[in-house]
Amino acid sequence: MTEAELYSVYKGVHVPTHLHPSESLKYCEEFTFRPDDILIVTYPKSGTTWMQEVVPLIVSEGDLTPVLTVPNWDRVPWLEEHRAILLNLEQRPSPRVFATHFHRYMMNESYFKTKPRVLYVMRNPKDVFTSSYHYYGMASYLVNPGTQDEFMEKFLDGKIMFGSWFDHVKGWINAEEKESILYIFYEEMIADLKGSVEKIAKFLGKSLSPDVTEKIADHCVFKSMKQNKMSNLSLVPNEFMDQKKSEFMRKGIAGDWKNLFTEAQEQRFNAVYKDKMKDVTFKFMWD
Repeated sequence: MTEAELYSVYKGVHVPTHLHPSESLKYCEEFTFRPDDILIVTYPKSGTTWMQEVVPLIVSEGDLTPVLTVPNWDRVPWLEEHRAILLNLEQRPSPRVFATHFHRYMMNESYFKTKPRVLYVMRNPKDVFTSSYHYYGMASYLVNPGTQDEFMEKFLDGKIMFGSWFDHVKGWINAEEKESILYIFYEEMIADLKGSVEKIAKFLGKSLSPDVTEKIADHCVFKSMKQNKMSNLSLVPNEFMDQKKSEFMRKGIAGDWKNLFTEAQEQRFNAVYKDKMKDVTFKFMWD
């Protein structure tokens, strides 16, 4: 199926209509934030699922109950997705934890007025591309990726769901409300998960004992999370995600793009990256 059949355009970017019907987008537009809300912001395939596991455990100070009993899409709902309307989020006690794939310019008026706490997670765009390529091949609500070359052109042009990775990252790293944002890399979480848990906890004003930090990090390593049916999306019906084609949680590593890219694709990607990021002074872990 085509973009026109599967996606709608919202604030200039493609969103899958199945996940983001108009009433859900309206709900998100009118949503009222609290100052102590915690918002996990990512471009798709950058570590959202991982953070939906880590952050509730920091908030619960290591109590595993929420991550073992509540599916991640209800535990840390995407505000723009169809589930959010059903969850009585207004009734949830503080601190509430949400996720969004929105660009900064797409955020609602309440966000800019209230300035909730933001965890902005970034990942090497070559790995984002690689993960996306597999994901688009197994999710029925996304346009089939076609060949690697075809999908690469779409990715580099921002003609996929939630638009351009480059615009998303640049929008959020240039945010004015930096005092309420923690920037974190997927790669640093892989290199030192315990250190990342400590860093996030400190930002959220939580002082965790070394034992609790260790417990959270142990639970959140990829192989543990992959076994957790509340987080690995195995509860999603096959008609929407065919995990026989590709598992939703595939490898959870950095640098998998090297197993996918041809030399020509690497050169093409590098050239576009260099051009689009030429004015960016922010230091990325993968540069």
